[in-house]
Amino acid sequence: MRDGDDRRTARRAMIVIGLLLATVAGLALVWLTRRVLGWLVLAAFFAVALKPAVDALQRRLVRRRALATLLVFVAAFTLLAALGAGIVLPLLDEVGRFVDRAPEVYREARAGRGPVGEVLARLGIRGYVTSHPEQLRRYSDQLRQPAAGVVRGVLSTLAGLLTVVVLAYLMVLEAPKIIRTTLALVGDGPAARLRRIGRECSRTVTGYLSGNLLISVICGVLTFVVLVLSGVPFAGVIALLVAIADLIPLVGATLGAIIAGGAGFLHSPTAGIVVLVFFVVYQQVENHLLQPVIMGRAVRLNPLTVLVSVLLAVELAGLLGALLAVPAAGVAQVLLREFVPARRRRPPPPAGRSAAPDDLG
Repeated sequence: MRDGDDRRTARRAMIVIGLLLATVAGLALVWLTRRVLGWLVLAAFFAVALKPAVDALQRRLVRRRALATLLVFVAAFTLLAALGAGIVLPLLDEVGRFVDRAPEVYREARAGRGPVGEVLARLGIRGYVTSHPEQLRRYSDQLRQPAAGVVRGVLSTLAGLLTVVVLAYLMVLEAPKIIRTTLALVGDGPAARLRRIGRECSRTVTGYLSGNLLISVICGVLTFVVLVLSGVPFAGVIALLVAIADLIPLVGATLGAIIAGGAGFLHSPTAGIVVLVFFVVYQQVENHLLQPVIMGRAVRLNPLTVLVSVLLAVELAGLLGALLAVPAAGVAQVLLREFVPARRRRPPPPAGRSAAPDDLG
């Protein structure tokens, strides 16, 4: 009997050790393939967002799935390319203007003239700039050295985006076949639930991505208008940064206010005050009008859940995690609502109180 107990104990110990080793191996595999997994997750979100449009086009106009998918993807990414060109071309123009003006700005800063010179004088560091020209020139040369690394990073990002687009296209194209095969395996009862889950997840992701992108564009355009009217230079670059920051839920508008407000105060105190007042008003509109429409109708998450999801996602996956945190939390909420049974029984009556006739059935 004792030998049998020892063998069972040893077997259980081996099972536990095997599970621990398998967990460690799985986590190591996830870590080694984290870039590809990130591409897959991003492609899945794009696929979920674009699939309803492909389905609608296939039902009404185009019978072939491949052609409908191609048309929707071409239209979607043409629109994104047009928006990108509308942002990038002014950005390149202003960067070129900044490069052309850089020597003049440097001379004005050393002489204590111009916006930069006035800021340096206010901060008390104009003397350092004047007395250390060679050191500043070395810093400038060092900033040019990582140019090759920047080019490699841009090429890698473009390759990643192309991979995501191809993956999303194939996911949308093969979605009906995958769905039919999965539903045929699970039977009629589970199939109805899976269809309902798919519709809810699609609605959540599509509503969040389209709504958040629209809010970001609104914020960027309004910021650009305010900066131009205030005379702040490089308004296009600053508005682009603000729009990108505004993609981050809850805290994005605050980050954008810091960026734009700092640029406004560097130009003049009046411009800085105008920009800050604009962002105070805009944040109230976004928090009480725009965001509730998206979070309440599309994602249905309370602000605490949104903030915790964003913080955890930023720690795990950086900016990409912050952008996908809220729709991922919305999908998780749909799954929990479907698979965690709700307790509908009434609480038991307090001790010493007789049960009501309704409680006795």
